[in-house]
This record gives sequence, structure tokens and C-alpha cells, in this order.
Amino acid sequence: MTRSIFVANRLREVLLNGHWIANTNYKEQLLRITWKQAIQKIGTLNTIAALTFHVNYYLAGLLNVLHGGKLEIRDQYSFDLLPIQSEREWKELVDDFLSNAEKFAAQVEQITDSRFDEPFADEKYGNYLRNIEGVIEHSYYHLGQISLIRKMIAENTEAQAENK
Repeated sequence: MTRSIFVANRLREVLLNGHWIANTNYKEQLLRITWKQAIQKIGTLNTIAALTFHVNYYLAGLLNVLHGGKLEIRDQYSFDLLPIQSEREWKELVDDFLSNAEKFAAQVEQITDSRFDEPFADEKYGNYLRNIEGVIEHSYYHLGQISLIRKMIAENTEAQAENK
């Protein structure tokens, strides 16, 4: 197995279809969430919708580089989600996320072994492999948050039902 296939499979594992490390993945989690749950605030935590937008923002921005474009994303904009006001808008965000996840993994699968060691967009950002591994680590971090927030929302819903 080439390095590109190995890394692409790790991306698909966390984003689309795996259960090895987290026993879940984004696709499985996001398809279980209603738009009301996606926008529900729990204390000062980000919403599931905001976290989904955040990870998708980076996938789209890095995908642009993999397609030969410039690195145009900025951390300061990574949570600039417009309010989601319907199930349709939530579904569009999830569909965009899943589409970008598959495109990103497919592009990574095409990277030559030597390109993994080349600078990513600019030498100050490290090489391709470091950035792609960063996407995997960043994705697992926020997947854990989404899983916990979803459980907290379910517990709150159960508690409210018991109090009625």
C-alpha cells in the first residue's frame, strides 16, 4: 500500500466510514443530528453546526491547495457560520462537508510519495504530510467534541421530558 492510499484511508476513517480509533466518524454522527440539535447551545461550547462548519472550512481551504490553488483560508474566519434556520440549511452544510471530505481524501490518494515531503503552499506551513496529518488530528479532536455535545443534548432532552 502506498503512503497516499494509507493516508487517504485514515482520512476516510475519521470523516466518512471508520470505527477504528473513535468507534464512530463524522458522517455517522452528522447524519444522526437534526438541525435543532445542530444549533443547540450547551453552555459556552461551540454548537455542532459551528464545529461542522469549522472542520469543513479547513477541508475546503486545503482542498483548494491540493487542486493547485493558493492557501486563502484564515483561522479568524473558521467559525463564521451564518445562522442555520432550517433542516434544509443543516442538510446543505452536512452534504457540503461530506462532499469535501470525499474530495479531499480522493486528492490525497493521488499524491505521490515524494510530494508528501514538499512544502505545503509555503515552507512556513511545513510539508504536505504534516498538513494532512494535522487535518486528521484536528478532525478527531472535533469529532470527540461533537460526540460529547450530542450526548449532552440527549441528556438534556431526557431530563426535560422527565420534568414534564
